[in-house]
Amino acid sequence: MDVIGAIRERRSVRAYQNKEIPEEVLQEVLNTARLAPSASNRQDWQFVVVQDNETRKELARVSNNQKFVDEAPAVIVAVSLNPQRIMSCQVPAYAVDLAIAMDHITLAAVEKGLGTCWIGAFSQEEVKRLMDIPDKFKVVALMPIGYPADKSGNKLRKDFEQVISVEKFNQDLIR
Repeated sequence: MDVIGAIRERRSVRAYQNKEIPEEVLQEVLNTARLAPSASNRQDWQFVVVQDNETRKELARVSNNQKFVDEAPAVIVAVSLNPQRIMSCQVPAYAVDLAIAMDHITLAAVEKGLGTCWIGAFSQEEVKRLMDIPDKFKVVALMPIGYPADKSGNKLRKDFEQVISVEKFNQDLIR
């Protein structure tokens, strides 16, 4: 599958088969995060892979009781090691860096027949406690990963003309 095909096929998966991910497949997918670009190539991140049943159940609980988080055979916890760093454009580097790395994971997962779901609804404090993450770091996202149990659905996306402007910002596109 090519990159554009993976982008077209990628979707948020909220139901997973009770099927383990082969270790070599999981490592190959995770390695794409390591290869992702980051501001000044600092790679100020750590990815915690959670496969333990009880810990996944706790992650589901502290993620607003989203049960499907526990159904996946693994959950990736994306951690910023430098959440105070602001780029010269006034945007936090960690948010951009971890978004790119996690998106690499989502696309590699699709190529391997896996599904993921970006989880932003969770208790920062509770996830840090569960994962023994020091307070100075920041959990950016949780991402369950596994084989989808449901069929692919249509993704609703705005039309091209509704999101792309040329040369100048187009306020007419805002609704």
